[in-house]
Amino acid sequence: MAKLLVVDDEANIRLLYAAELSDEGYDVVTAGSALEAVEKLESESFDLAVIDIKLKNESGIELLQRIVKERHTVPVILCTAFSCYKDDFSAWLADGYVVKSSDLQELKDEIARVLAKRQKAAYT
Repeated sequence: MAKLLVVDDEANIRLLYAAELSDEGYDVVTAGSALEAVEKLESESFDLAVIDIKLKNESGIELLQRIVKERHTVPVILCTAFSCYKDDFSAWLADGYVVKSSDLQELKDEIARVLAKRQKAAYT
């Protein structure tokens, strides 16, 4: 079972993602801020992180850069309500990018794709 870190400043989004992804068989841990996410990354190991780009008083892009720099083995999927970030070069550091939707199938598919790619890389 893959362990996911979901970072979003909106409590209802964290609850929804945790419930839906747990139903998919993932072990889900949530964080409401970049600081909380960093603390969890330092104390636990994760197979993947799903990060909202627009966090209160913080940038999900900056968190992505920190994860890439310090925890380069943790793949990151950026999840945001704004599709314009796809053109931001900093966002290209992410392993995946999903625009938020009430239908979480695209997010679930992207998580499965990134985890499969990571697992395949581990065996080669």
